[in-house]
Amino acid sequence: MVKTQAIPPLESGDRLTRPEFERRYEAATHIRKAELIEGIVYVASPLRHEQHGKPHSRVITWLGVYQALTPGVDLSVEPTVRLDLDNEPQPDAVLFIEPAAGGQTRLSRDGYIEGSPELIVEIAASSVSIDTGIKKQVYRRNGVLEYVIWQSYENKLEWFRLVDGEYQLLAPGADGIIRSQVFPGLWLAVEALLNNQMARVLEVVQEGLKSPEYAAFVQRFV
Repeated sequence: MVKTQAIPPLESGDRLTRPEFERRYEAATHIRKAELIEGIVYVASPLRHEQHGKPHSRVITWLGVYQALTPGVDLSVEPTVRLDLDNEPQPDAVLFIEPAAGGQTRLSRDGYIEGSPELIVEIAASSVSIDTGIKKQVYRRNGVLEYVIWQSYENKLEWFRLVDGEYQLLAPGADGIIRSQVFPGLWLAVEALLNNQMARVLEVVQEGLKSPEYAAFVQRFV
């Protein structure tokens, strides 16, 4: 009788190939979130409401309004993303142009996102050193065009835009609004988001949806 070899557990710090990471992750049904960053496994800690769940819900509400009204654009919450052979993160949110509309990503036969989403958002609480350090470099190297990091303990938000191979901060305008350079009309009232004034956040994104640059953008997909 041939014995079936047991699948080893998935643990933080393991150095694995992407196929082995996926094999162990699929078997570890008790793990909600794990990522492969530069060939090293990171298993997420339990997520607290105030530091992660609540900010995450605000971000998804904001992005969801934009995606719902914008053809050719899709949104995913905590998807596994196959960036390259050593990196398979599970970002908190990704906004991307659909493959059929000419975006940077594609869907694999088994349903995973492959390639670099145009925009990634991470809620950085216990993972702040990873999100602002090694993961930021991985996203930059793989061509993620915009990267938003919300450091929840500090209640600080940074929005980076890829320019000539380097990330540069997008600064709010005089009105306190950051405007995406990749997704015209995706406007964010930063202080309103940080202070849970979601009515103002949604008001501003709807103003962005009425802008001339947004109208020109959606014509690409009509």
